Amino acid sequence: MACMTAPTQASASRPADQPRPSQTTYRSVFAVGEFRVLFAAMLMYVLGFEFEILGLSVIVFVQTRSPFLTALAFSMGFAPQAIGGALFSSLADRLPARLVIGAGLLIRAVPGLVIGLIPVMPVPATLAVVGLVAATAPVFTAGISRLLPDVLDADRYILGRSVFNLTGSGTQILGLGLGGAILAAVPARWLLLAAGGSLTTAAVIARLGLRRGGARAGRVRGVVRATVAGNIELFSDRTVRGLLLAQWLPMWFVSGAESLIVPYAGSLGRPASAAGPLLAAVPAGMLAGEILVGRFCSPGLRNRLAFPLAAAMGVPLLVLWLRPPLLLAGLALLACGSGFAFELGIQQAFLHSVPERRRGQAFGLNSTGAMGGQGLAPAVIGALGGALGPGAAMTIAGAATILAALALRAPLRGARAHPTANPTSTL
Repeated sequence: MACMTAPTQASASRPADQPRPSQTTYRSVFAVGEFRVLFAAMLMYVLGFEFEILGLSVIVFVQTRSPFLTALAFSMGFAPQAIGGALFSSLADRLPARLVIGAGLLIRAVPGLVIGLIPVMPVPATLAVVGLVAATAPVFTAGISRLLPDVLDADRYILGRSVFNLTGSGTQILGLGLGGAILAAVPARWLLLAAGGSLTTAAVIARLGLRRGGARAGRVRGVVRATVAGNIELFSDRTVRGLLLAQWLPMWFVSGAESLIVPYAGSLGRPASAAGPLLAAVPAGMLAGEILVGRFCSPGLRNRLAFPLAAAMGVPLLVLWLRPPLLLAGLALLACGSGFAFELGIQQAFLHSVPERRRGQAFGLNSTGAMGGQGLAPAVIGALGGALGPGAAMTIAGAATILAALALRAPLRGARAHPTANPTSTL
């Protein structure tokens, strides 16, 4: 049964170096030493992933000249995450967080080091290595998410989640730009080696910088059965299910629209290279929205904004039916991305809705659903794009986003029923 009325779980284990400032700011979040270690681990993890996928795509294309195999190589970093999260995420609650995080960083380093050190590795073997490693990703992210409420209390926890969201969006842009610059100077395998070496260093930092902490259950036997049973228990809870769907559905439909950006640019008679700014528009909007809502909105206002922001994500996509020029299309996608800040309004409610003993698995399930939907939605929206045209399909994705928010308005609005434990904090 969900711990709806329990006090904030993080407050009992606040580290000694955590201050209690009168204001909740990003600076107060980074004042916590253990959070800085988690931030470094997440930053290196995401950056290593971007480098790995970019370098792997180049290597596979150079070896095969096959667009299909290149696209398959790209998808191998995402699709297996749904399988790993569905079967293994309970490990985040069964093993010490420091072990899960450090092992996750080391495992993520394997593809870069192996593929980078073997100049002509067969493509099937390459894809197998990447797929196997990708299946462990939800366990790593669940481990970080399980530890975060123990490191940050009350509204700092929400801003800590915001920092992780900003890290994902910003690193996506940084990784593509920096990775492209590296590829212009050195062979692709050096990009993979750099990623592997950086992730190994991050694992050492996590090992030295995080508290030891105990495991919840301390066993790894029967992990698949425990994960499946835990996922069923979590999804059977109406409150948890509603908050999960509220985080998944808008993201799925917007990711489906994103998958058609290159064809959309082509439908306007522009080359594929012209889609670059459009591809960056959604993550840039996410960055702006997270900063504005996270830094300048009070906890109560963030809760009240959850529903309107989620619904508003789909509105800018409706204008793509008219096939506006690239500049206007870019502004629409920028506005769409800014709506992702709605998640900040329901993070505290989601944390309080799950049993503490399944906290890590709950975040692993959230990651699994997000990744699985981002793999499926582009296929569905892409099929619509083939039949109706990219602009029309992206408009349908926008309408679906609005309808999803309306259908889930109860959990989105219900977030205000779970106030943070620091109501007097001002931003």
